Amino acid sequence: MPVISIVVELQDKPGQLLKALEPISKGGGNILSIIHKRDKMTPLKRVPVEISFYVKKQESALGIIESLKREGLSVKSFNEIRLLATTTVMIIGHIVKTDLSDTINRIDSTGFAEVVDMEITMPEVNKPSTAIITISATGNKKLEEALGLLKDVCRDKNLLMIEPVNEEIS
Repeated sequence: MPVISIVVELQDKPGQLLKALEPISKGGGNILSIIHKRDKMTPLKRVPVEISFYVKKQESALGIIESLKREGLSVKSFNEIRLLATTTVMIIGHIVKTDLSDTINRIDSTGFAEVVDMEITMPEVNKPSTAIITISATGNKKLEEALGLLKDVCRDKNLLMIEPVNEEIS
């Protein structure tokens, strides 16, 4: 049975750890350890939690990871392939009308970067929206590459991208 190690970033509020453990349990995972790193809050004020568990098949782990993401949790690493670099950008324009899921999928499909958090404000249906998007990648160069891809997407969709909005890429 493979041993899987993941790191998720949780909001610092009641129920978040349970929200992370339920998909593991439902996916057939058997928890080995949980390391709650409260003293290492992220720049986004989240708590990194390392969870190790057994699964019968490696494929089960991939299903668990997808379930965690569907729950809205930020999976920062999976078996030591860590998403180490993070930045937040603002996008302004007709974000939803220009296929928001396509914009996210273009980043997530790279294999080295993903959209880990997003907040959208839509004042009215026919008015421009504003989105704050946080992207994590396997390193600074890959984060720069993901930002370049997002810039291209924004240019193609006539969206304004402002970067970074709360931190510098380091």
